[in-house]
Amino acid sequence: MTTAVPPTAAPPAVPHLRDSLTMLRRNLLHARRYPSMTLQVALIPVFLLLLFVFVFGSALGSGTGQGDRTAYLSYLVPGMLLMTAGVGAVPTAVAVCTDMTEGIVARFRTMAISRASILVGHVVGSVIQTMITLVLLVAVAFAIGFRPDASPVEWLAACGLLVLFVLALTWLSVALGLISKTPEGASNAPLPISFLLPFVSSTFVPVDSMPSWIRWFAEYQPFTTVVETVRGLLTGPGIGHNAWMAVAWCVGIAVLGFVWSLRLFDRDTR
Repeated sequence: MTTAVPPTAAPPAVPHLRDSLTMLRRNLLHARRYPSMTLQVALIPVFLLLLFVFVFGSALGSGTGQGDRTAYLSYLVPGMLLMTAGVGAVPTAVAVCTDMTEGIVARFRTMAISRASILVGHVVGSVIQTMITLVLLVAVAFAIGFRPDASPVEWLAACGLLVLFVLALTWLSVALGLISKTPEGASNAPLPISFLLPFVSSTFVPVDSMPSWIRWFAEYQPFTTVVETVRGLLTGPGIGHNAWMAVAWCVGIAVLGFVWSLRLFDRDTR
């Protein structure tokens, strides 16, 4: 009697990767079909950059010791890159909450797909869209006079830190989308990340110019440490202790968002 040989099973990582790529394609198609949110995320940082450079640039540059408008532009751009990452957290939270409330995730749970791939598709898609927006912002900055003196290695290090920061905020925004009851609520949940923390940081003015009662918070919060590291890499004022603090903040936020998201997703009964 001939014994049937069972087919060789595919490695466990292969179906997870295939499912994640499928979910990534789904989210990118959604972004292409509904471009209003993506366009809003891309235009808000560009508008703020032009506003602060051409309307407030001379006054803020002189008042904070940065020099003229051109010098203030070099100071401002690294902070605006991080603010772009914060603004990009909003559509991620909305998209996750929409999937959870409209029932599509309930249908996915009944299918033979990796459950984690649903969240991974959102995260990778959001990171790709945010990085494209960052490239757009840098192009606009170059068009209006931004001239960093960074070497290729420093540019590579700055890009790597920005990707890590975007990834961390994206996982956190996924968790915020999962705890939100409605897409409208999800659009408001990341607002402290998108606007409050960037304004209470060294994005627009040095922390030394702030009152002492808020300076201690502004100096060590995640946006300031990452901004100062990127600024030091691109424009050369020095990094100091900010580099390891920036990486630690990014890794900590990413781990927190990842673990929190998976637990919320597994526990959700909608």
